[in-house]
Amino acid sequence: MPRRTSLVATTALLTGSLLLAGCGSGDSSTGAGGSQSSGHDMSTMDSSSSAPADSGRQGDVMFAQMMIPHHQQAIEMADIALRKPSSSAQVKKLATDIRKAQGPEITTMTGWLKSWGAPTSMPGGHDMSGMMSPAEMDGLKKAEGPEFDRQWLTMMIKHHRGAVQMAQDVNKTTNNPDVRTMANGIIKSQNAEIRTMERLLKK
Repeated sequence: MPRRTSLVATTALLTGSLLLAGCGSGDSSTGAGGSQSSGHDMSTMDSSSSAPADSGRQGDVMFAQMMIPHHQQAIEMADIALRKPSSSAQVKKLATDIRKAQGPEITTMTGWLKSWGAPTSMPGGHDMSGMMSPAEMDGLKKAEGPEFDRQWLTMMIKHHRGAVQMAQDVNKTTNNPDVRTMANGIIKSQNAEIRTMERLLKK
């Protein structure tokens, strides 16, 4: 009888242990479920919080894709002035400064686009503010002396204003400090050059 009682007690103890283990497993499952629910909420939060970042990156990409050809045309105009024997010393000085500033910016923006995995040119093109038409560029190449200076200054003022507008636009969306630094640099330097060119036109 004592042996039988001991066996029953042992069986009861084992059964109780299994029941406790089952309860523990149920609690763990509930905890995992809570954890999964929490993870889902975090995923939702991450998705919603990343939306502005994605929008900012798209703006950065468009800014670089547009500004590269915009700068390239400014450098082309600068080269025309530097090759033109009849252009004034003031225009040549501005052309040199523009070339010196915008060449490295093209290199920097091209590097950004490659690091972002984005095309270095905008698919399908885009209407960029301040860009000269082929006819305007041909007319500039043919002009000489004071007429060349007048055309060059007038066109470059328009060109610079377009770049400043693009820089101001990207500042409204970007989360990238490097993009913001470049945009602010463009706004500051090109506005200063616009004021210089306007003074030269008045003369």
